[in-house]
Formats: sequence, C-alpha cells, structure tokens
Amino acid sequence: MRCLKLFSIGLVSVLVCLGPAGCGNPQQKKYEPVLTVHTYQIDGLTVRTGDLICTNLGEEESVFGGLVWQLLGTLVPGEVDHIAVYVGPSGRCVEAGAKFCVATFDIKDNTWDSSKMVKERGPLRDNLYGVAYPLAGLSLSSEEEAGIRKRVAMYCIRQAEANKQYNALFLDSKTEDAFYCSQLPYKAYLKEGIDLNTGKGVQDFPGMESIVFPQEIWSGCKHEKASARASR
Repeated sequence: MRCLKLFSIGLVSVLVCLGPAGCGNPQQKKYEPVLTVHTYQIDGLTVRTGDLICTNLGEEESVFGGLVWQLLGTLVPGEVDHIAVYVGPSGRCVEAGAKFCVATFDIKDNTWDSSKMVKERGPLRDNLYGVAYPLAGLSLSSEEEAGIRKRVAMYCIRQAEANKQYNALFLDSKTEDAFYCSQLPYKAYLKEGIDLNTGKGVQDFPGMESIVFPQEIWSGCKHEKASARASR
C-alpha cells in the first residue's frame, strides 16, 4: 500500500511538472501591506484574514487539468482535497493550485462558485467544504491574533508576488522555493510557532509524515462545515 501510494504521488508529480504553466512569466504584481484584519462571508460562513478555505473536488471540464486534479483528489486522504488562504480585502484569497503556482483570486458576491473563477484559478472545479480556524482556542490577545493574521496573509501574498511555482514534490514540505496547497498555510503559520502538520484525521503511512495533507489541517483546527451542497 505504501509503495502504491508513493507511486501514485510520483505520477501526479510528473503530470503536474508536464502540465501547462498557468502563471507563465507575468509581470510581477506588488500588493499593499496587509494593515487590517478583514472579515468576509462565503456562503454564510465567516472568514477573517488568515483563515483557511477548505474544498473538495468536483467534476472538471479541462481534459488535462481534469485528469491531474481528479487523480490528485483521489489520492488525498479524507474529505478535504484543497486549501486556500483568505487574506482580504473583500473576497481576495491566495492558493497554490491549478495554475501550477502561488496566485491570488477573488471570490465574487460572497458565493463560492468555482466555475466563475476559472480565469483566475485555472481548471480547478471544487466545492466549498468549510472553513478552518487555526487561531481559534489559542487564548491569544486581540493584538497577538491580529498580528499573526496579518503576517500570515503577507507571507502568502509575498509568495504570489514572487510567482512561486507549484511544489509537486509533496514529501518536501520544508522548501520555500515552491508550494502545494496545504504547504502554503503550513509554512505561513509555522513561522508563528503554530504547526499545522498534526497528523490528525489521516492514516499514518510510514515515510509520509512530512506531507501536510489538507485533511489534517481541517481535523487539527476548529472548523465550521459548509452546507450539505458542498459535500461530495
């Protein structure tokens, strides 16, 4: 089972590396520093700067993109397949996803509809599963919490500014040269002394402890699940 899992992850890595580089070499975009903790509603769920949007995969329309992300969703353990970081203002988020790099995108009209975000996100057709709150229950002062939220957001934004590529080597969660989806918030929060690589909610496969799975972030944080329509 372990060999099969590692082989499958390797296969996805090859497909990602061979896939179209959605970010290409765009002109570098600079963002203003995050000076405010923003609050937003997504399908009735409240998110604040630094909170984590958790999704699971739906049907894809792109032939190549669909193959890669459906296969990836099959391999990822648990109900949560993907994570994006809410930064604000309005519906702005950051993710390492189907454009094969770290990029920003905007949620429109307080509604998660991946079909309307393809231009910004690439061929990732996913459903809102819920929101994970890494800072909930940590007994932080309001000043401490606000500082962490803003620094986490700026860390993620800086990776998008630098056009960091998608990390297809899932076992290498220590690198900051490239990121996969759950590795991005993991590294951002780790700098604040908060380790999201909890191992909770996923089966223990020897040799795979370094992989940060979306499900373990969801299971290791306080969270709120979206409505039933977001389930598989």
